[in-house]
Amino acid sequence: MHVVDHMVVVTYLVFTLGLGICFSRRQSRREFFAAGGTMGWMVVGLSVMATLFSSNSFVMYPAAAFGSSLRVGLSLVAFTLMAPLVVWVFIPVYSRLRCRTAYEYLEQRFHVSVRCLASGLFILLRIGWMASATHAASLVIASVAEVPQVMVILSLGAVAIVYTMLGGLRAVMWTDVIQFFIFATTILVALGLLVWRSGLGVDGIWSTYFAGRSQLVVDFSPSMTLKYGSWAILIGIFLEGLSAFGADQVAVQRYLAARSERTSQIGFGINLLGMWIVIPGLLAIGVGLYSFYEHHSEQLLPILERVDLLDLEPGAGPVGDAASQPASPSPRWGDVVRAENLQDQALPQFVRVHFPPGMIGLFLAALMAAVMSSIDSGIHSVTTAIVFDFRDRLLPAWRPQEAQHDVALVRALVVVIGTLAITLACFVGPLGDVFEVAKKTTAAFGGPLLAVFVLALFFPRARTVGVFAGALAGAAITMVLMERCPGWFSVWFWPIGFGLAMVISGLVSLVQPARNVNPQEALTYWTVMRGTSGAGQDGPATIPASASAGDD
Repeated sequence: MHVVDHMVVVTYLVFTLGLGICFSRRQSRREFFAAGGTMGWMVVGLSVMATLFSSNSFVMYPAAAFGSSLRVGLSLVAFTLMAPLVVWVFIPVYSRLRCRTAYEYLEQRFHVSVRCLASGLFILLRIGWMASATHAASLVIASVAEVPQVMVILSLGAVAIVYTMLGGLRAVMWTDVIQFFIFATTILVALGLLVWRSGLGVDGIWSTYFAGRSQLVVDFSPSMTLKYGSWAILIGIFLEGLSAFGADQVAVQRYLAARSERTSQIGFGINLLGMWIVIPGLLAIGVGLYSFYEHHSEQLLPILERVDLLDLEPGAGPVGDAASQPASPSPRWGDVVRAENLQDQALPQFVRVHFPPGMIGLFLAALMAAVMSSIDSGIHSVTTAIVFDFRDRLLPAWRPQEAQHDVALVRALVVVIGTLAITLACFVGPLGDVFEVAKKTTAAFGGPLLAVFVLALFFPRARTVGVFAGALAGAAITMVLMERCPGWFSVWFWPIGFGLAMVISGLVSLVQPARNVNPQEALTYWTVMRGTSGAGQDGPATIPASASAGDD
């Protein structure tokens, strides 16, 4: 790294800290948790996109295109198909019921126990997600910057905790906006350098990528083991996206920070537009990497040297002999890299060799932005869930009477949660492929939780006992299937978990005695949109005053 690269990285870190300090003045509860409800559509949209487009995604999309196919690009179709449900169902419900967490609605619809179950699972999953996402991206940062991985995790975690603690949601959202533009700039620079360094031009890169290969864009083979199979992407990512953008506190918190329901809806449109810019750009980087290394295969040797895999290719000579040979597609070191599941190292290797001074710092800043976006949003949303869904709702006497004392206590909770997440990130490596672990864990619980929201919104006969049984049984059976069927593509566990929870919840609800409950009084989507306030079957129609009053 050149001194200019260090300056770029330090400047970015100092600037994010400065945002936290700038927004730290006159913090109230509503300002800390919802940015005063004053955020515009552009900030809302780009913040949602940057937040849920995690550091894992920044590494995964180029690696997927370099490694096997472009089929993962069908994620964009799945995201687009689920968008109307988020815009016209989830956002209006949360806005019109004036919820502070997504799980408040579940209490109004069912019972406080369902709210606590959903919120508790969200907290556990989000902490695990923060740890895995931070660990995965910090590996790449440490490799490019040639520093210990633990140093990367602790440094970025500390910066993210500080500006989140000081500036609250407003600082987090504005930092997300900056991170989006860093993503976009880095993608454009990487694409330009790939076209230039390869000497192939756009047409040459495209033809090299598709030469002699088929089913790279779609593959509708009915297989549970096919990685990035088209059916798995379309169905699984549709459900994952609906859960992430419709039932996850990270996204819901940003909708509720908007000036109005309409602002949130427009913001989601900006989020979708941002995904249609960033994801194709990252996939194009993977295509460029594949074509570049097909013609400069020897430049992948340092990846294999670092993990002592150079002896895998029969007849391969030492690094010096291979590197001295003229560039050619043979030996095909790219095939070895892909066979050993090292494709996520292809982009960092290109950055180390071909990015000019300053641009390496920009690439690192983009990865750091992705990591810190995962951390700041995670710890802020988990803190919100703990405060509103547990402390204020179940233990209101624990809430300080003085507003400033309460803000100080919330800030201390941010530090505790952030410290826990970054500590776990230092130790998740031995668990194996952290991306795969994170995907499967999210599917096991995220699918059933999404089913709870769908049942609440659209099935008036759904009951508390039914959704409890369905969510827990669906999660348990899905985890058993993960253990018994390790070869299944991880995204398939989304429709499995969701489907099991829907069926079990529906059956249990149907056989449960009605006990003088009128299904027409359920607080479903149609009831909310009509502006009525019918009581839930097993609980109160509105959140008690102890849980909602005094938000300022």
